[in-house]
Amino acid sequence: MEHVRCNLCGADDATVVFPSTLAEGSDWRAFRCTHSGYGSHPPIVKCRRCGLVYTDPRPDGRDILETYQAVEDPLYIEEREGRVLTFEHHLRPLERLTGQPEGRPLLDVGAYTGVFVEIAGQHGWDAWGVEPSGWAVEQARSRGLHVVQGTLDTADLPTGHFAVVTMWDVIEHLTDPHGALLQAHRLLRPGGLLVVHTIDIESLFARLMGPRWPWLMEMHIYYFSRSTMRRMLSDCGFHVVSDRPQGRYLRLGYLMNRVGALLPVLGRPAEWVVSRLGLRGTAVRINLGDLFTAYARKTGR
Repeated sequence: MEHVRCNLCGADDATVVFPSTLAEGSDWRAFRCTHSGYGSHPPIVKCRRCGLVYTDPRPDGRDILETYQAVEDPLYIEEREGRVLTFEHHLRPLERLTGQPEGRPLLDVGAYTGVFVEIAGQHGWDAWGVEPSGWAVEQARSRGLHVVQGTLDTADLPTGHFAVVTMWDVIEHLTDPHGALLQAHRLLRPGGLLVVHTIDIESLFARLMGPRWPWLMEMHIYYFSRSTMRRMLSDCGFHVVSDRPQGRYLRLGYLMNRVGALLPVLGRPAEWVVSRLGLRGTAVRINLGDLFTAYARKTGR
């Protein structure tokens, strides 16, 4: 475990808001995108200076990266339909800000198996992805997608090349989100668009749930609010165009499985009913207001 300073203001002045609930030892499966380890997390603290919420202490950054490089997640593939609907939904407001793609280059950071890369390519973007998991990269490449294995620090990506950089449910997993945003600024063309989708710890639902908020998980390292995200984007050379709550689509079977992991008394009977009615594959839109997307343009060169 390592102690870290605030990634937004650099202060070493934080107070614990959620004590550790981790059992002894860590399991690499906790870093799967589909892991259901709700409520299991290291100490979560809040910076007294700027309000950024993050885990401290946390596993060494090299260990976290090695875990993501090794992770495998077959359940993610099973949920492809819901993710396709989600990314089709996410792409519409992006294209309202950028206009028609016309073959312009787009980079998806933390592309995983490349679902968004594939959707963006189908809409006319020259879509690239970058992803640390070797398993996920192989899944993407098997579909003919342009996904590079690595991170923004290690992958050989062209400076000033991309019209759009996206980070869908990624920045909360990074050990250095400030550094990642600076890298995104480097990779974007002047005036290029950065899109960051993440969890919102200051949302009404998060505040009502308190320590029972499902997104308090071992895999999440940073817990942004819309205000701390705006400040970090501004510090990294971006002008925030807008930020807004944005939900996702989930298949009913998968949704009930997730509810069962959080509330077994409710979720397991509901999953049985959904299965009996043949509705497991039905996709529904979920928006509890605790996920948001920030759209920001690169300023300067």
